[in-house]
Amino acid sequence: MLKRHALLAAGLLSLTVATAVQAQDAWTVKPAWVSAHENFLASPALRGRGGATNDELVAATYVASVFERYGLTHAPGMTGYLQTAPLVMTTPVGGASLTIGGVTVEQTGGLAVLSSSGGAVTGSVAVAEGEDPAAIPTADFVLVAPPEGPTMRAWIRGAMQKGAKVVVLRETQALKSLTARAGRPSYAVAGEAGEDAGEASPDFLVLAPEAFDRLKAAATAGASAALSPAASTKSEATTTNAIGWLEGSDPDAGVIMLSAHLDHLGMVDGVMMPGANDDASGTAAVLELAHALAAGERPKRSVLFVAYGSEELGLLGSQYFAEHPPIPLERIVANLEIEMIGQQDPNMPAGVMMMTGFDRSDFGPLLKSRGALVAPDPYPEQNFFQRSDNYSLALQGIVAHTVSGWATIPTYHSAEDTIANLDIPFMTAAIQSLVEPLRALVDGDFTPAWTATGRPTRTPR
Repeated sequence: MLKRHALLAAGLLSLTVATAVQAQDAWTVKPAWVSAHENFLASPALRGRGGATNDELVAATYVASVFERYGLTHAPGMTGYLQTAPLVMTTPVGGASLTIGGVTVEQTGGLAVLSSSGGAVTGSVAVAEGEDPAAIPTADFVLVAPPEGPTMRAWIRGAMQKGAKVVVLRETQALKSLTARAGRPSYAVAGEAGEDAGEASPDFLVLAPEAFDRLKAAATAGASAALSPAASTKSEATTTNAIGWLEGSDPDAGVIMLSAHLDHLGMVDGVMMPGANDDASGTAAVLELAHALAAGERPKRSVLFVAYGSEELGLLGSQYFAEHPPIPLERIVANLEIEMIGQQDPNMPAGVMMMTGFDRSDFGPLLKSRGALVAPDPYPEQNFFQRSDNYSLALQGIVAHTVSGWATIPTYHSAEDTIANLDIPFMTAAIQSLVEPLRALVDGDFTPAWTATGRPTRTPR
């Protein structure tokens, strides 16, 4: 009788395993699952998920609850699914002036302070010529006449890479809406003793065209510059990352990390910026990839799922994560960031996402060879590789890239980035295309590697 029961139990176990394997092989991402995440994250209830706000915390709590529902656990060393990061918020209150080569512009004479650390700055000055943010010159003060369009982040990243302390922008139509809100707070990750830590953002100033042209003419070779800061106030804030963990069977095989950012712009002048595409779409993708990978057999490699806060405030959630990882960073063999997959770029092949920095490593080609709908970024001049949360990990040496549907979408950072403007079938197919390639990666031995010149380096300040 015992032998019969043992045989019956073995048969049932085999059937259960076979059913699980069949379910894993046949995993299908459902559009209803994708739209359900969007219908909450981009709803009026979350008011645009502004960084370092309670709305962002609600979004992070939602992501954490879904991680738990899908069977993920706390990351090693954590007692919950949420990682909170202290921030310092600096709010200028007026009185700044900028002097270059003896020519001074006051805040009442065409100078607007977009963001400032609040400290006085002196040093060398240079003028950025052309329209390529990657060619920004190395100096303490850099004058930039940016082209029209959503390229602000490209100049921010370019300036940070070159170690600029102050970036002075010539006002454009796109910048006018920002100068109307000049004096808004700037944020930085707080250090252990309350000091700003990590890669500090430059001060950003906007000059009216006439004032910019006067200072540009004064920025001759050997000229120096000085910023007398506006008076400012400082206060504390908090941003929140949501982190889930899928334990692998081999602790020595390394960890694969999938990430997105869960915040957006919040309320701007009383208008909600829903962020359905940027980046509720990437957050939904991370959740459904967690759903798929956790539903099958235990993978060989562990998988870390992360939804960052305060990306829109300067990649702050990912910066804090990189400085306070729940596991040693050297265990992470690759990071795939997913951002803005809610629509497809008409310049891409049908159904295909772009992958930033595709040629910097062999990660993209591997995913593509396994069936992922990814191809090289068609806009290398926009420096998208440096403009998303993958960059915080890439600077630590981790092979990290971002996939996106349409990075230059017309609804970018507008009140029109709504659920109604999403392409749910495209999103679903894009997520589906990543399931099997990622499953092969988490169950295999392949370790993505940078090309000889692909790994980015940080320019010292």
